[in-house]
Amino acid sequence: MSTIQPVIVTADLDALLAFYTQLFDAERIFREPAEGPAFYLGLRIGDTDLGLVTRPDAPTSTPSGTQTATPPGTPARIVLSIAVDDVAATLTRVPPLGGSVTGGPTDMPWGQRVAHITDPAGNPLNLTQPVPAS
Repeated sequence: MSTIQPVIVTADLDALLAFYTQLFDAERIFREPAEGPAFYLGLRIGDTDLGLVTRPDAPTSTPSGTQTATPPGTPARIVLSIAVDDVAATLTRVPPLGGSVTGGPTDMPWGQRVAHITDPAGNPLNLTQPVPAS
C-alpha cells in the first residue's frame, strides 16, 4: 500500500482506463464494486498505485485536448488519498493548520475509513486508514 495514492476523478472511466493501461502498462488490481458499473478502479504502474473514480459531473476535455471551463464549485478531477494511522485523530489537526474538514470519517464497504478534507489552497484530499477490527 502506498502512503500517498493519487486518485483521478473522471466522467469517462473507460477512456482513462484504456489510456493508463495502454500507455503505461498499468495493471488493474482492484475494482469496486466487484460486479456492475465500476465506481473505483485501482491500477498499479510499476511500484505505484493509481486510483480512477467515475463521477458523471467531472470536468471533461474537448476533442482537441483542451479542458472545458471549470467554474468555481466544480468537482475536482484529482484527489490525493493519503493513508494515516488514525483518521479521527488526524482530522482534529486539519483546521488549526489552515485546512477544512469536508466529510467523514466514514467506514466504507471496501474496508477503509475515509474522511475528506481540503488543504489551505482548497485542494481536496482523502484521509484513509484500514477499518479497525471490531
